[in-house]
Amino acid sequence: MDFTNQISPEIVPFLNVFIFVIGACVGSFFNVCIWRIPRDESIVSPPSHCPKCGHVIPWHENIPLVSWLALMAKCSKCRISISPRYFLVELLTGCIFLLIWMKVLAVGQPIAFVFPYFFLAALVILTAFIDAEHSIIPNEITYAGMVAGLCFSVIWPEIWVQHRNWIMPERLISLMLSSGSLIVSVLFMSSIAIGGRYMFKKDALGWGDVKYVGAVAALIGIPACFFSLLFASLTGSIYGISLIILGKGKLKSAFPLGPFLAAGTIIWVFFGEIIYESWFHLSELIALKFSGGV
Repeated sequence: MDFTNQISPEIVPFLNVFIFVIGACVGSFFNVCIWRIPRDESIVSPPSHCPKCGHVIPWHENIPLVSWLALMAKCSKCRISISPRYFLVELLTGCIFLLIWMKVLAVGQPIAFVFPYFFLAALVILTAFIDAEHSIIPNEITYAGMVAGLCFSVIWPEIWVQHRNWIMPERLISLMLSSGSLIVSVLFMSSIAIGGRYMFKKDALGWGDVKYVGAVAALIGIPACFFSLLFASLTGSIYGISLIILGKGKLKSAFPLGPFLAAGTIIWVFFGEIIYESWFHLSELIALKFSGGV
């Protein structure tokens, strides 16, 4: 059901603040995941603490955005510097959550779209920061995205099936579309990974990247995957060439593709409809040109 038209304009500003605060709080949890998951540590226990002196961080020193500023980016006990990444991730997550919420309201999408979009935000942020630092995309992230996408398709079928009359139940159709997108994208990406390995005698595409694209497909479909892959290929190539020109890399140097995939995904979340329509309009014009039409 679409609740966007039932939201009173008077409460929208309050909802915007609420969404931003929720996003910042979620970003605080993301910081825990970014630090602990690559190190195979539990994200539940022990409580948040300083990695140098072990000081357990009390609640008033763990308020998103505020505490980092109040403590002047230093541990209250040993005074070791706290990375600006903590503040950046909290601010970035809050802003992305808010922009997603505003986008769904602005274009009149079913309110259920915020859930796969929020999960995509988590997938994007965790992938970008972890892969950039550790050159891995953990299975915990990608598998969670796949499962979430399939679950969302059953709980909110309007994400996949909108304004259509089907003989089969809409939830089943929605699940089939989500799972089909997942399977097709993983098979396609796997063929690239295997083919690249065969041709170049080295991994041209990591399996974490393959599973990341599968998670995106399960959440919002195949077009987003192709755009993310195309964007990552182009921007990644530019980045690699720049490193070679600057003398900081070699022709066969490897670098994490995850941040570029993540950037492509978030661009699609906000501009996917425009990109999709523009692509088909351009394709129609090219087809008319070559067919002799006017």
